Amino acid sequence: MIILGVDPGTASTGYGLIETKADPRALEYGVIRTTPDKEPAERLRRIYQSIKDIVQKHRPEEIAVEEIFFFRNSKTAISVGQAQGVIMLAASSNGAKVFCYAPLQVKQTITGYGRATKSQMQYRVRELFQLPELPSDDAADALAVALCHYHSRWPLRKTLQ
Repeated sequence: MIILGVDPGTASTGYGLIETKADPRALEYGVIRTTPDKEPAERLRRIYQSIKDIVQKHRPEEIAVEEIFFFRNSKTAISVGQAQGVIMLAASSNGAKVFCYAPLQVKQTITGYGRATKSQMQYRVRELFQLPELPSDDAADALAVALCHYHSRWPLRKTLQ
């Protein structure tokens, strides 16, 4: 099975694809970037189209999206919520099921500590997937969301060590 994990954002959206045949392995990961000089609708269109292209290319059966958490700035929360909406729309365009996970749950699953830092998440994801280099924080979060989903759906499989 292929799972797409997504860490939503308007400036940068992380994505990570994992394959779950035996031990989960990272297939592809990266960041979709938009620039603040573009109109919000154009930025959302770019995120939508990029996720849709990834879904059409890899055909993931399930998509895991990190939920937004409380923002002090309501404008930021709204824009991230909009990005999450277009991501969920694009991700489900091929009939894949979409699941959402709280950041605390993702961190707890990956590091054993729900308040892990971005850096701790990056190093742990690199270690778990045996990546040649440290992924960006957005890509690491996306891979972590995908792995969290895998472990929530199949909890009796190999535990994270």
